[in-house]
Amino acid sequence: IDSRLSPIYDTVRLVKSKLPEDVALIGFAGAPWTVATYMIAGRGTSNQAPAHDLMKHNTFVFDLLIEKITTATIHYLRKQIEAGAEVIKLFDSWAGSLSGQDLINYSLKPLGKIVSALKQSYPDIPIIVFPRGAGEMYRGFAKKTSADAIAIDQTVPISFMKNLQVEACVQGNLDPTLMVSGGKKLVEETKKLRDQMSEGPYIFNLGHGITPDADPKNVEIMLNTLRS
Repeated sequence: IDSRLSPIYDTVRLVKSKLPEDVALIGFAGAPWTVATYMIAGRGTSNQAPAHDLMKHNTFVFDLLIEKITTATIHYLRKQIEAGAEVIKLFDSWAGSLSGQDLINYSLKPLGKIVSALKQSYPDIPIIVFPRGAGEMYRGFAKKTSADAIAIDQTVPISFMKNLQVEACVQGNLDPTLMVSGGKKLVEETKKLRDQMSEGPYIFNLGHGITPDADPKNVEIMLNTLRS
């Protein structure tokens, strides 16, 4: 797979060479379940139905696919670390469409395998897992995967996040739509997260990715508020 992915390793290496020493470079990959949903459907879908359908009606093939993606992701992230990534984050963007044992089998367990393999090779590299939409299942997720941090989406109340700080560092939660709307609420929500989460380990971040319609000026306002 390196013949296809080597431009990413080159990019990581180049970016790392340009960063100040006190700025950490985070490498990332999609988690096996999330990657599988795009592979099976051939595109993004609103409910990940094609992946759920394969999981239900041809579990043998689906399990083999998850295993193959897991193995490839371990290799991919090792290469990113070799190129200069100092922290790794695994995005399971569609974990919220799983529930119960399916969430355990196809989100938690594959992420745990990836974390374990990376820790064997690079024990000092911090790893963040992000099972977006996991709800109550966020509790214990970092511990069960042996990850150093758990990223949280914007639907989770701060009181719940503070409880998670007991078991791991917490990341995220700011509503990405504030990067579009901006204004007074952006400043207020940024301050609230920073101040209320400061009693435990916390990495400030959005509750998911920044959207194409975000205004770069709002990102600047957020950062200035955070650092003031």
